[in-house]
Amino acid sequence: MSKDKIITWLGERFDLGKIQELIGKQVNKPLPKNIGWLHTLGSMSLFLFVSQVITGILLLIYYRATVNEAFESIKFIMTKPYLGWLYRQVHAWGANLMIMVVFLHMLRTFFMGSFKKPRELTWVLGVFLFIFTLIFGFTGYLLPWNQLAYWATTVGTEIAGAVPIIGEWIKVFLRGGTSVGGETLSRFFVVHVIILPWLVFFMIGVHLLLVRMQGISTMERVDEEKKLQMGEGTPFFPHHILKEGIVFYLLIGILITLSILMPFELGEKADPLQTPHAIKPEWYFLPMYQVLKYLPKLLGILILGIAPLLLIVWPFLDKTKARHPGKRPVSVGIGITMVILIIIFGLLGYWAESKRIIFGKEYEFDVYGKPHRIFHETKK
Repeated sequence: MSKDKIITWLGERFDLGKIQELIGKQVNKPLPKNIGWLHTLGSMSLFLFVSQVITGILLLIYYRATVNEAFESIKFIMTKPYLGWLYRQVHAWGANLMIMVVFLHMLRTFFMGSFKKPRELTWVLGVFLFIFTLIFGFTGYLLPWNQLAYWATTVGTEIAGAVPIIGEWIKVFLRGGTSVGGETLSRFFVVHVIILPWLVFFMIGVHLLLVRMQGISTMERVDEEKKLQMGEGTPFFPHHILKEGIVFYLLIGILITLSILMPFELGEKADPLQTPHAIKPEWYFLPMYQVLKYLPKLLGILILGIAPLLLIVWPFLDKTKARHPGKRPVSVGIGITMVILIIIFGLLGYWAESKRIIFGKEYEFDVYGKPHRIFHETKK
């Protein structure tokens, strides 16, 4: 069937003129002049989500979500199917990069004041998307059913169990019993491959719809933004599309390079009777995990629980009209302080309970990340 016949057939059933007008309006929509490379972070997040869905589907062809078969099925994927090892590594690295990129996207939005009126709900949706991205990482981490995943999940669910009043119920609900086992794996699998993907898919759709309807924020004060007319600002196509295309190719290159040069090891199969030394959560939970070591458990959980709530309501607390970071010293100062604290506690958590050689001297770091010099007795 020729192209003209296809267009004629579709034209008899749909108003192609309106569809072309709608697409053309979105493609040619002008963007503010302050649009730069940092504004590609949102598209990078979307690309990584699509990558996770595609590689996840490929992994599901062989994966088996049972205690007896989960580890072996991942081992099979990494050794037998054509490029199975690559799909698994791209999926694992993609999860880490997605969390990092979504976090950077939120930082860019916060420091540029893009969360202010009329984009409060866009920010709120973005915060929930970040939280669900973290849950993606937490639920997916258990699925290989290796030692580190098993015991990290045990620690994570124990922390959830410390929540006052409802903590024990949360822990049992997450685990499907009193300990991490087959029920836990089954529940995490359902959340990871069915519930979260669909939930995130629809939330991304609403998020993008709001962005396209309200436009990308400028550096002008609240209520002083001027609606751009055709021919003003930066054209979405081809200028911004070209930037996003370059970033997509770089991201693909980074994903494949990391997958080949720094692959994630599968390790040993989960053994509930053998606890490994210094079990820690993944890097994106390390700052929170480390904070709990310095505070009474209830106080630490309360602080960590308030943090996401503050992010959600922040647009309604920050009433200043200015968007430019130079004119918002209090908000920007709070943001910089929080980023520094996240980095510090993350590094302390990374160093904790390990031995390292620094400038030729050996140190042992305790659970709080404090270094202690190791002196070896000299033989006489």
